[in-house]
Amino acid sequence: MTYPPGKRLSRPGHGKVVAAVVGLVTALGLGSLGEAHASPAGPVMTESAAESAAESGVPDRWADRPHGFASLAGGTTGGAGGKVVTVTDQAALAKYAAAPEPYVIRVKGSITAQPFGASIEVASDKTIVGVGTTGELVQGELHLSPGTHNVIIRNMTIRDSAVEGNWDCKDTDFDGIQMDTVHHVWVDHNRFSNICDGQLDIRKNSEYVTVSYNRFENNNKTFGVGWTSDVKTQITVDHNWFRDTKQRNPSIDNAAYAHLYNNYLTAQADPGDPVWTYGNWSRGRTKMVIENSYYEDVQHPYQADTTAELVQRGSILRNTSGRHDAWGTAFDPRDFYAYRLDPAAAVPALVKRFSGPQERIGVVLHVPADHPAVQAAVDAVPDCNDVPVTIAVAPGTYRAKVHIPATKPNIVLQGTGQDRSDTVIVYDTPAAYGGSNGSATVRISASDVTARNLTFANDFDEAAHELNGEQALAVKTTGDRIVFEDTAFLGNQDTLMTDSPKLTTVSRVYIRDSYIEGDVDFVYGRATTVIERSVIRALSRGSATNNGYITAASTWKGNPYGFLITDSKVVSDAPAGTFHLGRPWHPGGEPDAIGQVLIRNTELPAAIKASPWTDMGGFSWKDARFAEYRNTGPGAAVTADRPQLSDAEAATHTVAHYLRGTDGWAPYARH
Repeated sequence: MTYPPGKRLSRPGHGKVVAAVVGLVTALGLGSLGEAHASPAGPVMTESAAESAAESGVPDRWADRPHGFASLAGGTTGGAGGKVVTVTDQAALAKYAAAPEPYVIRVKGSITAQPFGASIEVASDKTIVGVGTTGELVQGELHLSPGTHNVIIRNMTIRDSAVEGNWDCKDTDFDGIQMDTVHHVWVDHNRFSNICDGQLDIRKNSEYVTVSYNRFENNNKTFGVGWTSDVKTQITVDHNWFRDTKQRNPSIDNAAYAHLYNNYLTAQADPGDPVWTYGNWSRGRTKMVIENSYYEDVQHPYQADTTAELVQRGSILRNTSGRHDAWGTAFDPRDFYAYRLDPAAAVPALVKRFSGPQERIGVVLHVPADHPAVQAAVDAVPDCNDVPVTIAVAPGTYRAKVHIPATKPNIVLQGTGQDRSDTVIVYDTPAAYGGSNGSATVRISASDVTARNLTFANDFDEAAHELNGEQALAVKTTGDRIVFEDTAFLGNQDTLMTDSPKLTTVSRVYIRDSYIEGDVDFVYGRATTVIERSVIRALSRGSATNNGYITAASTWKGNPYGFLITDSKVVSDAPAGTFHLGRPWHPGGEPDAIGQVLIRNTELPAAIKASPWTDMGGFSWKDARFAEYRNTGPGAAVTADRPQLSDAEAATHTVAHYLRGTDGWAPYARH
């Protein structure tokens, strides 16, 4: 079986839009590898302009794998390979965070630690990630003890462990995150606010750490690294926002390598303090490199001990005073890892937009890097899942069946290749072995599932077998709100079945920019299904008279919307006049399954019959709800056996009408 590459149908004006976006990114200079020029009073890029360019040109801001030093020496994967759990209280957070096995721990809502200042112990091989922007730890600390390794803490708010009237907090040790003698830690997209002692303390020879896209605010001793006479720590600090913070922004003592870039320091607290109000400090024997950062209203923006080294290049300074130390050669970060610098002028807008917790940051399970098979990743998703989990499938051919049960909604199945043909899920079971459920290579029983950039196939060889039940499904769905984008469905008979749990239950499926091929009834079922901007290939069976049927709808009579094929293209290698558009399927002779199919604004090949609808199982196609509207191509000639919608009827048979339901579902709106 060959796997055809993706090729989306063109749409008017698309080239102009792409050109405009590319021009914007080029004009703003975002995403380039070069440095910005330093300027004592440089310009500030508008947030809207920087955001537009960043959204288009910087997809790695949302990457779920770390960059910088945390990516080296084996990398940092956190709880990858473990189960996903959702916690809403301190006991559950403490239980899973301290467990010996790997976990991906989603924190949903605000958790207030008791007693005040309590520590949550975090063991190795853990990912702690806030759900949307709701995940909070209040008046508590995440603590990593010596020997802990491979930890990711993302998308959390950690706040309010400060003691009223105790600004210096010398008699307490209530940190936001504290780690001692650990390695491989990534702290990313968090917000730290109003912590009594250090918001982030990285201590005692901790190694391979990256701190990125965080917001540090409203604090005295903010972010410190060191507490050791050894020189071992390697740390990357980038795209963080330090606002209303007094000192340690950060302070780095006796680090082997400290790379700080694209950070934004502003609105410094207590700027009148002549010594202990400062920005970045290279202390002890630290080697520090600062690149393309932005300092605004900051006293002592960067300074170095005489025993330390500090190289600064490309930063912008506005209304700064005090020390601007730079001496020594430090090191070249590119000797360790690749990275891209944003222009310093863009930093305020970018950091304001992208730092701190983000709605779109979630959980990604990688196949096969984290889980050996797609089904193993599905099994790791918790039952009753109410927050999207992405299963990222690497390029390859996966010969296995996959079932997403009804208990595991909110899954995104994402191929990560350049083309949908790069990532294939295929098996070869016919319906003789278990009916449609047993045959389907991929079965989606859950609701709110999306699949993108994938090929689904059933390569059962009909010619090589004589069976009663040679139907061979690539995909069967019964859930509601299912989306397929840029996907291919390959098979012969019964390639794609979109169904529902029972006749009177309406499930909805949206298929866009995709490819479906088969010969007999290869798009069928009772779900309300929209196929938009897609290619449907009707395969020849070698007949001179009847090569097959595209659709076999079994729509419940109480549902006005069955199949809509719109703005698409049907292609075929079958002889002219040998293929049907469809026939009515009444499963088990069910009289209330009155198929509804509309094909509109679609190009039809010469293979389509002049009388394209036909009877099935003793039921007349004329009793079904079959129609066309404004189709084109050699197979679209209107005859007496081709019902056509009027303009008024067509106005109530749009993509929106088919999918809206009672909940206003509109998956097409994001395109």
